[in-house]
Amino acid sequence: MVVKAPAAPSAAATETVAPVSTDALPIIAEFVDVHRHYVMGKDNVVRALNGVSMQVKKGDYLAIMGRSGSGKSTMLNILGALDRPTSGEYRVGGRDVSKLDDDDLSDVRGREIGFIFQSFNLIPQLTVLENLEVPLFYQGRVGPESRKKAEYLADRVGLGRRLEHKPMELSGGQQQRVAIARALMNDPLFLLADEATGNLDSNTEKEILDLFDDLRKDAVTIVIVTHNPKVAERADNTLWLRDGKVDRLVDNRLASSAAGDGGHP
Repeated sequence: MVVKAPAAPSAAATETVAPVSTDALPIIAEFVDVHRHYVMGKDNVVRALNGVSMQVKKGDYLAIMGRSGSGKSTMLNILGALDRPTSGEYRVGGRDVSKLDDDDLSDVRGREIGFIFQSFNLIPQLTVLENLEVPLFYQGRVGPESRKKAEYLADRVGLGRRLEHKPMELSGGQQQRVAIARALMNDPLFLLADEATGNLDSNTEKEILDLFDDLRKDAVTIVIVTHNPKVAERADNTLWLRDGKVDRLVDNRLASSAAGDGGHP
């Protein structure tokens, strides 16, 4: 994960480029001098993000933290293609998506970003298997192959024997595992988790974070927005926001080593 100094937007902002970081790993998501301002009333402008530049590379595990009002939620919304910068660029897979229309942004959300929510957002009337197929249903891709993939991912998150269960027949941790598997159905460029363990007890939280660690063996890229320092410490890096700007970037592996604990808990 790289934090960059603010830069002027490229003249070829709408073109897809081959993004490569300094260590040859592909750049999955990138902010280039991103500002997001909201006009509140006649004369009040809220500068939620105020010149943020950063990169997320393939295989990164990044946590984003900050106090209330720091810009976390705004950054989450832009990362998820739910909002656009006021100025600057947001690139996904090398393409500036910040100027896309609503339909194209929806396509980015559906194909390139895997969402994991605090409240799971499963459809209660559907089975585990059917919930997993929902992302492909909206793209008209449900069939034998999607069924096979859903079965594989359910097994991957430890729910291979729960395919016919409905969400209310599962524990909170199991529901979140379904949500994680669902987020992987489209082979997204990265997973974007919003307080993914916020509704879970500490033991179940650890199980989900262990699952994230396991997914990274397959080079899954994860960005998690959280207020919980213990959750953030499990990531490789923590990006701290303050007053709409990057305050600091903490390498958790170095911090853990310096503390003498030999690694993640």
